[in-house]
Order: sequence, then structure tokens, then C-alpha cells
Amino acid sequence: MALKQVIAIYELLDSAKVNGGQVASLLKRRGIENVEVVSIQGERGKTDSIKVWIPGSRGRKSGGPSPTLGVIGRLGGIGARPQMVGLVSDADGAIAALSIALKLANMKEQGDVLPGDVIVATHICPNAPTTPHEPVPFMGSPVDMKSLNDHEVDLQMDAILSIDTTKGNRIINQRGFAISPTVKEGYILKVSEDLLRIMEITTGRRPSVFAITTQDITPYGNELFHLNSIMQPAVATHAPVVGIAITTESVIPGCATGASHIVDIEEAVRFSIEVAKHFGAGQCRFYDEEEFKKIVELYGPMNHLQTLGGKR
Repeated sequence: MALKQVIAIYELLDSAKVNGGQVASLLKRRGIENVEVVSIQGERGKTDSIKVWIPGSRGRKSGGPSPTLGVIGRLGGIGARPQMVGLVSDADGAIAALSIALKLANMKEQGDVLPGDVIVATHICPNAPTTPHEPVPFMGSPVDMKSLNDHEVDLQMDAILSIDTTKGNRIINQRGFAISPTVKEGYILKVSEDLLRIMEITTGRRPSVFAITTQDITPYGNELFHLNSIMQPAVATHAPVVGIAITTESVIPGCATGASHIVDIEEAVRFSIEVAKHFGAGQCRFYDEEEFKKIVELYGPMNHLQTLGGKR
């Protein structure tokens, strides 16, 4: 159970004054030694990028063989001040990612160390801009997506879970969370059976999968429609990426306040931690390596979808 950690992070972020340094201070007090905070200035303001390393018992950081899982909390900002007062719905990705780091720190303190390393990354901006979008407004970001990917996507990540509020749409409309098919190097692959199994166990329900399109796995900035930023880490890595969408039945703007559901975030946190356990132990595959090799042999590389493209 991670309710205690989710509430602690929620209360910390629900502030007009919060910054990356305060978040790093909390994590360090809980025993996480390696925390990096970098302030990024953009055309529409600034945000604090925060990256956390939680070493595993057999992880790469200590020279072990276990793979490294990346967890990225995707969002435009945790607040839309001064237009909106309070924590916005878009903050769920940051809350979930930081709660995962806090829970893993508590587990380590109690003697439960995961086999593989886990890298958690997100950013903290309590006064992000908003952006027009259909069917409801998006939360914007003070910095561009490439800058966020540069700070959040780490080459040491062997697979990535990208967690994002995904409520302002009519694609997935139920309370809780859903996962995406695996995306790797421009290909939308089959949904991981291992992730579906873990999802069934942690939720006690049938697994939920949300639809993504080719547009969603291309970079922001190409003027194409995107569901949201949940799949954007996939444009900046060769590692497989799976989105974890925190969802609702109704269509809710990312800039809405009072719209975060603690139990749904906690469920996504618990799922992510179980994935980290199994992935580090070699018991969870994000994709079939042999099938991916065959797809590329048959149809060629699709890496151009990871770029902004160009006229042919």
C-alpha cells in the first residue's frame, strides 16, 4: 500500500511556493542519496526538473546484471497559477512518480530492496500556462518538450513507464488507470502480456488498455494532434515505453483543480512498483525481442517517426 506516500507528496506539491529543492529535501530525509534538481528556463517561464536514482541489490549502478526501469511523471505543470488556485489535475503524473520514489525509499529502509535500479524523473512547476485543445484545454508547459525529454529520459533506462493524467479525452473513460501498447523506435507493438498480468493482480479487475495512434508517438512541434504528452518519452529513446494513463469517466481539463483522486494515483503507484520488482528480476518483458527483430527485417526501421519529419 502506498496511500501514505501519495498523501505526503500531494500535500507537499499543493503549494504555490513548492520547488524542486523542497521535493529533493524530503526524498533525501527519507534515505535517497542521489537526487538531482535542475532549473530549466523556457519562453513561458521555468520549471525544476528532478531526477532520482534508487539503486537495486543487483542493479547496474553496483555492477550487477539486473536491468534499470525508468519512471517518468509527465505533465505540463502541477499548478496553473494565477488563473487557477490549487493543485491541478495535470499534477497526477508528478504525484505518482514522486510517490513511487518515496515508497521505494521506505521499502529499502525496511529491508526490501528491489533487484534492479529504478530512475524516477519529473518536473515541478506550480504556475504553468494553459493551452487551447479539444475537447478541453491542455495544461501547457513553461519549457518545450525536447527540453523535458533531455532531462527526464535517461540512456540508462532499459524500459520506461510514462505516467500522465489522461482525463481530457473520449478515448478512455473510466476511473482508475489504463496502460498503452508498448512503443519502441517508431513501432506501436502488442500490449505486454506481463504488464496485463501484473495489472490484473494489483487492481483485482480486468486490465484496461487505451488506444494510441501514430500521431501520438511523434514529437510535439509537428502540428499533429496528440492525445497528450504521455508517449513523448518514446521519441527520445531506443528503450520500450509504456504509458500509464490515470483516467476518469468524465472529460476533465488538465487545468481543473480538485480533480485528483488519491486512490487512483495510489493504484498506479502500486502497479508501477510491482512492475519494477518483476522487471528487475527478469520476470517482466515490455516487448518480444525476437518479434521486434522480425518486424524490422520485414518492414524496415521506423525511427523517422521519432523526428519532426520533413517534406518528401
